[in-house]
Amino acid sequence: MGNICRSPSAEGFFGHHLAGSRISALVSADSAGTHRYHIGRPPDSRAISAAARFGVDISDLRARAITVDDHENFDLILAMDEQNLELITQSRPGAFRAETRLMMDFAPDEGLTQVPDPYYGSQRDFALMCELLDVATANLVKELETRLV
Repeated sequence: MGNICRSPSAEGFFGHHLAGSRISALVSADSAGTHRYHIGRPPDSRAISAAARFGVDISDLRARAITVDDHENFDLILAMDEQNLELITQSRPGAFRAETRLMMDFAPDEGLTQVPDPYYGSQRDFALMCELLDVATANLVKELETRLV
């Protein structure tokens, strides 16, 4: 939503897994929110701390909102939950290119279809977010390797 918890964390975890892959030079990522609440702000300090425990640094990221151009510039746009997926779908221009999916489509064995928003939760909620994103983004990189190599 505001691009300060789940999405920048997903970008960080994806970049972490992508760095050691065969497709690192072929793929890029950028997180964005569906709301304009926190434009230009860094990720939530709790998200930064939780990601760091996994060896992922997201402290240099800054919040931005999704744009119409994102649908043309990216092949895949991932949402953390159904509500944001709907907002992303509604923001697509008539002739869109990007495929839209839920992040947890890449971690079906985790038993959740959405990444819970930890914003109003505890540090444990941020840890769960990171655990889910670690698995989902690792699987996403593997799928992209299959598609691209």
